[in-house]
Amino acid sequence: MPMPMPMPTPTPQLIAPTTEVHASFLAAMEEFRADGTEAVPHSRLAGELRRWADRWRTAEGFAAYVALTAGTARDERPDGVVAMTTRWWVADGRYLGRVTFRHGLTPSLLDHGGHIGYAVRPGARRRGHATAMLRAALPVAHHELGIDPVLVTCDHTNAASRRVIEACGGVFEDRRAEKLRYWIHAPRPAAGPKPPPHG
Repeated sequence: MPMPMPMPTPTPQLIAPTTEVHASFLAAMEEFRADGTEAVPHSRLAGELRRWADRWRTAEGFAAYVALTAGTARDERPDGVVAMTTRWWVADGRYLGRVTFRHGLTPSLLDHGGHIGYAVRPGARRRGHATAMLRAALPVAHHELGIDPVLVTCDHTNAASRRVIEACGGVFEDRRAEKLRYWIHAPRPAAGPKPPPHG
């Protein structure tokens, strides 16, 4: 008797934050906490782990967080917080990670934040998700949000992140303190065939 074929796993997609992945989101946040994310400097996720952890656990608190995160990108404020858009990396109803798009760059973001920040939950790492997520994020940044070129940064000691950025077309510019800085341009349309000469 032939063995049954395994069910195909839906391809991960970048989607707007949703309450439908509450359980897997909570599990992912516990993985981030156990991985030491709360101690990472300049990390928005670290701040959210500290501020939202208790509220995330209730349906009402999580819904409020989703509404805030999925809402219309905020305009730049006088305190220098730039407009942001967030997308979650989800497959088969399971939260795998997220991408944060910053629509502009403050002096500090120019040095160590860039336009795109992304995080894959620790339990889903080393499976190609970071590269796939950044590849999926670039058209959103370039075409939906009008960010071109996109600045992406990583720690100079993080060889895996360097490979991800370079695989997605990142062109190294320089190192500032502990951060390496890469620019990624939107693909240019291929030049068509030259018209035949007249005469």
